[in-house]
Amino acid sequence: MRSTGFRRTAVAIGVCSSLALAACGSGDGGSAGGKTRITVNCEPPRSAKVDRAFFEQDVAAFEKRNPDIDVVAHDAFPCQDPKTFDAKLAGGRMEDVFYTYFTDARHVVDIRQAADLTPYLKELKSYGSIQKQLRDIYTVDGKVYGIPRTGYSMGLIYNRELFRKAGLDPDKPPATWQEVRAAAKRIAALGDGTVGYADYSAQNQGGWHFTAELYSQGGDVVDAGGAKATVDTPEGRAVLRNLHDMRWTDDSMGSKQLLVINDVQQMMGSGKLGMYLAAPDNIPILVKEKGGDYKDLALAPMPGGRGTLIGGDGYMFSRRATPAQIRAGLKWLDHMFLTPGKGFLGDYARARKHDAPVGLPEPRLFTGAADAEDQRVKKANANVPVGNYQAFLDGSRKLRMKIEPPHAQQIYSVLDGVVSAVLTKEDADIDQLLKEASGKIDGILARS
Repeated sequence: MRSTGFRRTAVAIGVCSSLALAACGSGDGGSAGGKTRITVNCEPPRSAKVDRAFFEQDVAAFEKRNPDIDVVAHDAFPCQDPKTFDAKLAGGRMEDVFYTYFTDARHVVDIRQAADLTPYLKELKSYGSIQKQLRDIYTVDGKVYGIPRTGYSMGLIYNRELFRKAGLDPDKPPATWQEVRAAAKRIAALGDGTVGYADYSAQNQGGWHFTAELYSQGGDVVDAGGAKATVDTPEGRAVLRNLHDMRWTDDSMGSKQLLVINDVQQMMGSGKLGMYLAAPDNIPILVKEKGGDYKDLALAPMPGGRGTLIGGDGYMFSRRATPAQIRAGLKWLDHMFLTPGKGFLGDYARARKHDAPVGLPEPRLFTGAADAEDQRVKKANANVPVGNYQAFLDGSRKLRMKIEPPHAQQIYSVLDGVVSAVLTKEDADIDQLLKEASGKIDGILARS
């Protein structure tokens, strides 16, 4: 899932923007007037005027610096449409440099549609400074097939003002699920429609959050070999028992259930919700779209202290890309996304000038000197209350970072039913629900 919402939407990806191209790939080996031409995707759509302008500025600057490279960008939202993704790959219509979610990396390699980047990594100046656990996502059998661009990890967003009203210390957020339950009960006791804790339970989002909560308890959804479900466990039962008790014993989750991300964001933005699980990029949405205030919104690490779900994205290269295109594409990634404090994602001074939030606690992409420089520039241009996120930054470093399970969307669909049953039926049989879910997940894994 995307951290800000339902990742696998049905919006169609944009078609090729150049009529000169027979397909979304370069089609002619990447040669254009003596230049190396690369097609890339995930350019912001025209409706996102500021981001589109930033992207175009950065591409123009790259081409000026590298006059022997021609970048042809294709816009789309979302950047990847699961309904067309495999067909584009198999049909040779994928861009030379194409966007992927972390969870897609192994699949693209398995179907032999990714170029091996290992011999060309010297072209990527930043590669050694990227977090190893993120690099490893795109490394298969010792070979590198992709480059991380961004990452996120889940945490607990909470309303500092409601904490104060409930007699809780907003500078000491809950660190365990028992503390979450106790805090939710006190917040719900404020009345006037206030909900202590909310969770998703529809459109696969309930399964996504069950997975995150299972990780936080030290559990897992599938075994290390990806062949058997591991949800019917003490950790799985602990997740569901906690949700059941907050919903039915404490009445701290409200009576309205089958919520999705937009419902919960609306509750938080309106000041009627104490806590929910999310990633840092939810915070500007809560402010700009849902009526929230930065000073009231804070972020803590995942309760439980054992682990957290991480996600993110990166770029892979078509297996049809020429060596010259691979070298050019790696240079483009360095320029656009992987130079600390600069580029499309890192030019914090430009972002601040256009009133975009700077200082949110995104998981750090870099290490060492690169990380220090990135953090220095970010701090110098911060325009949000960074102190509200210090607990998240400090606590998340101690957690085990885990990506989504294989066949995530199919598995989330199964787990959706489990979570929704617990939140809508007081007498739901947790043991039976997990047993049945385990069998269904085994079936999904067996068919893969």
